[in-house]
This record gives sequence, structure tokens and C-alpha cells, in this order.
Amino acid sequence: MLTLALFCITFVLYWTWRHRNTKSKLEPPTYPGGLPLIGHAHFLMGDTVCLWNTMREVSHNTLRLGGVITASIGPRTLYVVTDPEDSLTVANACLQKDFMYEFAKPWLGDGLLTGKVSIWKRHRILLNPAFSQRVLDGFQGVFNSQSRRLVKDLEVKVGKGPFDHLVYLRRNALETVCLTTMGVDFSKDSVLFSQYEQAMGQMLNSLTERFQKLWLHNDFIYSFSTLKKKDDQCLRILHNMCDKVLQARKAAHLNNKKNEVEASKGTKLKAFLDLLLELSIETGAFNDSEIREEVNTMIAVGHNTTADVLMFTLVLIGSYTKVQERIFEELQNVFGDDDRDVTKQDLSRLVYLEAVLKESMRIYPIVPVTARRLHENVKLKNYTLTAGRTCVIFIYGIHRHPMWGDDAEEFKPERWLDKTTLPSCPTAFAAFSIGRRVCIGKQFAFMAMKTTLAHVLRHYRVKGDQTKMVLKADVVLKPKYGHYISIEKRS
Repeated sequence: MLTLALFCITFVLYWTWRHRNTKSKLEPPTYPGGLPLIGHAHFLMGDTVCLWNTMREVSHNTLRLGGVITASIGPRTLYVVTDPEDSLTVANACLQKDFMYEFAKPWLGDGLLTGKVSIWKRHRILLNPAFSQRVLDGFQGVFNSQSRRLVKDLEVKVGKGPFDHLVYLRRNALETVCLTTMGVDFSKDSVLFSQYEQAMGQMLNSLTERFQKLWLHNDFIYSFSTLKKKDDQCLRILHNMCDKVLQARKAAHLNNKKNEVEASKGTKLKAFLDLLLELSIETGAFNDSEIREEVNTMIAVGHNTTADVLMFTLVLIGSYTKVQERIFEELQNVFGDDDRDVTKQDLSRLVYLEAVLKESMRIYPIVPVTARRLHENVKLKNYTLTAGRTCVIFIYGIHRHPMWGDDAEEFKPERWLDKTTLPSCPTAFAAFSIGRRVCIGKQFAFMAMKTTLAHVLRHYRVKGDQTKMVLKADVVLKPKYGHYISIEKRS
């Protein structure tokens, strides 16, 4: 028995060595630090702060090695790409998300983020009208009323020193997304809303934990884990909430009631859920399960990303006095001393504010990596990637590619004001992903975030310290600590 075991171990070691040392000359260089059998899996060990530091280090090393490298996790070979042009080639050639996205399917199903290619293509075409500018303009009232609510909520922190503003931003963003997605104001039921908020946060934490614990990648082992039990409890809360709203809105639609939500000052909006129900009832395009999956995807992706971008942006604004002064000057030019709502015309005039947002997303990409399954060989500029493997696109690395210049690590919103100073490659900025599966909610996010910042910065002066932040990778890029800001009332 011992002889057989030794033979098997020797064979596996030999096979792994031979497999990794007989690769084609067209393969990218191997990332240093791999070990027998486990490859680079040990890089995933440690807490989420260690995970982020590893991802950042791999990004910089991959850039130094030419923008494409080969790595391995156990028997699995994968590629890491930080070159913007090669990343676009991969993103457009291979639309299938990697197997790790399967971890989120009990929650998000086959929504736009996690869905297999055939479903994604059909849903994307059907959902495009729901994100048209005409529909988005109808949300401007919600963006304004929610921004005013945030300004009021922050009043208790004026002059009180540093505080965690992400708590306020995340709750406000979740309320905003629920209003625009489901047409429900959860702020009226604080207990229910808190349960929903906590369940969503726990699901995001669970996804990271399962990714780091390689044995939980196996569905059978995961099904007996304590993590699975926690996830099931959260899923019951998340799905029950969405199902209740879905059935209520569907009944209202069938009864020919107006599925419109009061936004502000008498204006009306039609939530995404109602647009999906119209497609479902009138054309049969979606069933109830598919509607729930898309709504859950919009809420999960929408509120986390906008809240975290605003959090990082306010820390940066508070760290750079001249940037904050220039923003306020632009706000004065557009609004004067009038505390009126932000209109869609105003949004187009807030050029510097948008530059600040873009630069914040470049420095701190909320989704720092995305992964694709290669269903065919993909020819890049200098290498050929082999079908059947995983390609991980490091957006953090793309945002620090040499084409950004020697000051790529510096926060400089001014770079966005002159197109001649920006990289000629359009995919050098990939905060909303790249290629055909780019985020459908990009314009929605910009409208919501610019409106929020316009209201907050007209009322408050912000102070923060970017250098004190310690970051972690928890599905999205988040601060571990050091991100607190303080605010003072503007006279």
C-alpha cells in the first residue's frame, strides 16, 4: 500500500513538472515563486489584506515582465494579463466568465454578471432599453432626493472629527438602487432594511472566503461546510425580499395599476423591475426566476460599487486641498449660492468633478480583477494563450501600465481634462470592465455619483488622509481601516 502511494505521488510530481516545463515557446513567461504540486496557490493564503497586497504585487511584476504571465493553482494553469490591448483581445474573444463566478450563482443566478454566454447575449439585448438615457433621466429626481437625505444624515458628524462615512454612503446607495430597481423605499422599514443589508454583506464576505479556501471550490465539500449554512440563511432573506416585491409589483401590473414611484416634487419614475415585468407579461421575454436574478444582480453590483467609489473619492478629495477648492469653484460656477436640485444639464457641465471621479476609479478600481474561461486559443501581441485555461485580467495593473506615464501612481484629475495627455488605447481605463461584457450601468453610476458629490460638497468641506488607508480584497476593493474623514459645514 505504501509503495502504491509513493508511486502515485512520484507520478503526480513528474507529470506536474513535465507539464509545466514543456510549454510552447508562444506561452507567456512563468511567474516566479511557484512550488511543486500547489504552484502559486500559497499566494492566496492569509487574510483579505494579504490577498490584496499579493494582487497588487502580481500586477506590478506582470507589468515588468511584459504584461502577460503564466501561473498555476494546483493542476490548473492560468494567465494574468495587465496589458490593455491584450486584455481587450481576451475580453472580446472569450465572453464566458471563469468557474469562480459559479460561487455567486445561488444568489445571482444567470444575471448579467454571472450568466453563461447564451443567456447573457439574450438578456443584454433585452435590457439595453432599460438603461437608455430617457429612462435614466427619469431617475434624476431619486438621485437628488437621496443626495439631500445623505446631506441631512451627515449633519450629526459636522465638527465631530473623523468618522466612517462608508456606513452612510453604503446605506444611501442601497436605498437609491432599491428605489430605482424595485421601486421600493426600504428606509420606511429599518429592521427589514438592516436584515437585507447585512445578508448582502455576508454573501460578499462568503464569496471571498470560498475563493481563498481551495477545498471549498469543490461543491460536494462546500455543501457540508458551515459557510454553506450561513450562505443559505442569507439567501433566504435576499430571495424572499425580492420575491415579495416581485409578486406585489406583478399583481399591480396585471391589475393595470400605475407602477410608478414618487421621486421628488411630483415627478414619477418607472423602476427597472416594472420594465422587466412589462417585457415578461407582454412578450414572455423573462420568467419570474430570470427577473429576480437580474434585479438581485443590479442591486448587488450597483450599490456596492457606487458607495465604494464615493468613499474613496471623498478620502482623496479630503487629502488634496487644491482639488477640493477646484471642485467647489466649479460648483459655484454652475449653481452659485443656490441649493437647487442637480439637473441633467448641470451634470454635463461638471467636467472637473467627473475627472476627479475617473481618477479615483483609476487609482482605486473597485473591481480590481475579472476572469474569463478561454474556449479557444487566443493570439496576443507576443504570445498565444491555450484554450481550456483561465485568463485573469488585472484591472489594477492596466491602470498602472507605462502608457499612463511616469506619474501613473499619482492622483492627478487634470490628466482627464486634456485628451492628448491620456493613453491612446481606450481600454487603458477599465473601471467598468472592458470589451463586450462591459458594465451596462456605467451611465447610471456616473449620474448618481456626480449628483451625490455635488450636493455633499456644496454643504461640507471634507478632510481625509489617503496615506493612512489599508486596503483589502473582499470581492471588491475595500478599506480595512484608515479611510475615515471629517467634515465641516461650509459658510
